[in-house]
Amino acid sequence: MSRAARLLDLLQLLRQHRRPVSGAVLAAELGISLRSLYRDIATLQGQGAEISGEAGIGYVLRPGFLLPPLMFQEEEIEALALGLRWVAQQGDEVLADASRVALAKIAGVLPASARSALEESSLLVPPTDQSVNDLLPVLRRAIRAGHRLVLRYRDEKGKETERGVWPFGLVYFDQVRLLAAWCELREDFRHFRADRITGLTETGQRYPHRRQMLQKQWQEIECKGPL
Repeated sequence: MSRAARLLDLLQLLRQHRRPVSGAVLAAELGISLRSLYRDIATLQGQGAEISGEAGIGYVLRPGFLLPPLMFQEEEIEALALGLRWVAQQGDEVLADASRVALAKIAGVLPASARSALEESSLLVPPTDQSVNDLLPVLRRAIRAGHRLVLRYRDEKGKETERGVWPFGLVYFDQVRLLAAWCELREDFRHFRADRITGLTETGQRYPHRRQMLQKQWQEIECKGPL
């Protein structure tokens, strides 16, 4: 591996850690000595990377630092193209527009050869006949903010109820979108089909637990059986 590639790998590792990570851990993941790791950190800092920390304490890359344009492998380019095209076809209007803009931004910073591979990728996503759900952007906004919602929900028998929920995730199946949330009525985790939500109220109130904690607890339960 060239030193330039190793420096990029080091930046990528630092981006994966939100808290300071020791030089020993970074060196082990990169397969280099601590001395080489310290030299690489100093090189990146000299090139403008905002890396805080020091030997014996740990290092962290400050949020907001942008990596220079990267070279992607062919499989990485295909993965980007396929994922963003899927969202453009399967997502709601807001998310679909965002995926197209993201694809254009990525193409804009790639070298010409890599940009051609991205634009001409043969991995395609067929159009969907799924109806657009205007509530999905609202659900995503509530999830990001950790805000409580009040749903009007119609079950499979047509019965409609009002539920106070703490939303923390959206599960995207081919034809169905499920809202994963803590249900105040049932005092347990529940899944709500987005197409059965007949209305909702944004309360603007933060629910009492961290979204990440709810998500972790839910994943621990769901890993024990099918969704």
